[in-house]
Amino acid sequence: MIFLEISSQTWIITLVGWVIVFLALVALIIVFSAIPKLMTINVRNILKKEGKITSEAPSSKKVLTGDENAAISMALYLFLNELHDEESRVITIKRTERRYSPWSSKIYGMTNYNFPNR
Repeated sequence: MIFLEISSQTWIITLVGWVIVFLALVALIIVFSAIPKLMTINVRNILKKEGKITSEAPSSKKVLTGDENAAISMALYLFLNELHDEESRVITIKRTERRYSPWSSKIYGMTNYNFPNR
């Protein structure tokens, strides 16, 4: 049988690999589930500093939606990387004649190969 030919070291390496992968997945789940909580804590602290909410009323939480987070992050990305262009809004179309090119000719792709008869 094939299983009898596999050594114990191979099984140990396989088991350790699986454990590492699953531990990494669990760590990623914990990190991704903690990110929204950390973001709401930050927003809550900012609103407390501005005086919009008091520490006596914890029920008035400001939770940002995914759309708001995406808009803010895109605006920050564009602002920090200065990815803005000033377009002239003029479209110029220049007509050129097509020159003959052997690369575009289909007749050169059709070659006769002389294969020997069997």
